[in-house]
Amino acid sequence: MTLAVARPGEVLFARYAYPPNALGYCGTGDGREWLQIADGAVPITEPITEPIAERARSFDGAWPYLEFLAAVGGGPDPLDEAMTRAYWVGTDLLDRVDPAAFAAFARRAFGGQRGADWSCLAPADPNPLPHHSFHVFVVYPWVGVLRRTGSPRALEVLDRCRIRWGRVESVDGDLARVRTRPLTWDGSVIGIGEPVAETVRWADRGRSLLPRVDVGDVVSLHWEWVCDVLTPQERAVLTELTHRQLEITNRSRGR
Repeated sequence: MTLAVARPGEVLFARYAYPPNALGYCGTGDGREWLQIADGAVPITEPITEPIAERARSFDGAWPYLEFLAAVGGGPDPLDEAMTRAYWVGTDLLDRVDPAAFAAFARRAFGGQRGADWSCLAPADPNPLPHHSFHVFVVYPWVGVLRRTGSPRALEVLDRCRIRWGRVESVDGDLARVRTRPLTWDGSVIGIGEPVAETVRWADRGRSLLPRVDVGDVVSLHWEWVCDVLTPQERAVLTELTHRQLEITNRSRGR
């Protein structure tokens, strides 16, 4: 039996990794261990089948970015909190990224991904950054599907897969009502729409990704889960990075 408390960076990674893992989209397993790790306020009392870093490596969409950011930050640990926060939400660590080095990294790490929009890496201002929004809107094929078909499902996947933000309007048991701004598609450009209310999960039978959620909190969302409570600065950075990546994606138009 493991009696340990996960480190802050591991907890933060687990908060954002759990929702897609539980749906079977990323990583291995069914997500239960990530939910346990994310509940970092209490000791881990159930057996962990393998080291947290080894589980994180199975997220082949996220782990390469964390390694890249660790090199940028001069640290050896991809699961350091500075790296995980920069990737999922965004920090000033991203300002230190060399555009040419990132472009070379992205092609090396994900060059085999079918449907990726590598035209986004063409030199221009703004340049893409090693943030989760880059993986969603450039590496994943869903933008291409949306452009070819206009599929509402493609737009929904893009919206749920990105890290979005919203304000909590009510909390009812394990569920929260959050007002957030969904993606829009006009046949040519992906945008950010007007606020709408949606019901998301913040806990599951007493286990949650964060200690509590209160009305008025500004939170981050991944798929159908509340992942964290954002500071005003974190919300501003996440908003800026999302708009930045959408500008890059809309500029490329899949050229």
